[in-house]
Amino acid sequence: MKLTIFKTDGTASKKKAELNDAIFAVEPNETVLYEDVRRILANRRQGTAKTKERGEVRGGGKKAYKQKGTGMARRGTLRSPLLKGGGTVFGPKPRTYSVRLTKKAKRLARKSALSLKASEESIKVVENFSFDEPKTKNILQIITALELNDKKVLLLVAQTDKNVILSGRNLPGLMIAEANKPTSYDIMNADHVLFMEDAIPVLEQTFFEVKIEEETA
Repeated sequence: MKLTIFKTDGTASKKKAELNDAIFAVEPNETVLYEDVRRILANRRQGTAKTKERGEVRGGGKKAYKQKGTGMARRGTLRSPLLKGGGTVFGPKPRTYSVRLTKKAKRLARKSALSLKASEESIKVVENFSFDEPKTKNILQIITALELNDKKVLLLVAQTDKNVILSGRNLPGLMIAEANKPTSYDIMNADHVLFMEDAIPVLEQTFFEVKIEEETA
């Protein structure tokens, strides 16, 4: 698969970017993709919610009222869940929401996400750029020139560029990450995936390295 490489002013250059079909043109596995996105979101949950049960709330040592003559049923404790200030029945307790998935499934999910974006023509490639100083205006001009200013954009760079990251962190809807770092959720959460020219081989290398490890294992 070949894509046109755009200049920072939004015009198309004569250069083409070659995308590996083994990554960007696979048959998307929507089940695995769903499970991986669910795993990522679940693992973000803290699981620290806690309520007190009847054995943990304060009070209840004193007999609530006399045994007979009130016309009411006898209560053993004021900490009963039926009374105001009593314990909670089946309330939340600290727990982990983490979900596990095999490495092979996670790789397939990333490939599926990238292939879906490619099939929807939601991937663009821009020539490499950098800034002398962090300035939001600089990166906003590039995003606007590429007609992505009203979209959620995932910008993938080959390596950390402090000035680029600082320039884009105030733009709503723009996420900047190294090409080997985005998850399937990051990819699917974006309307468009924007690659810097040098970021494509960095992304493809992550899948290639895994393949070599499996063959030598």
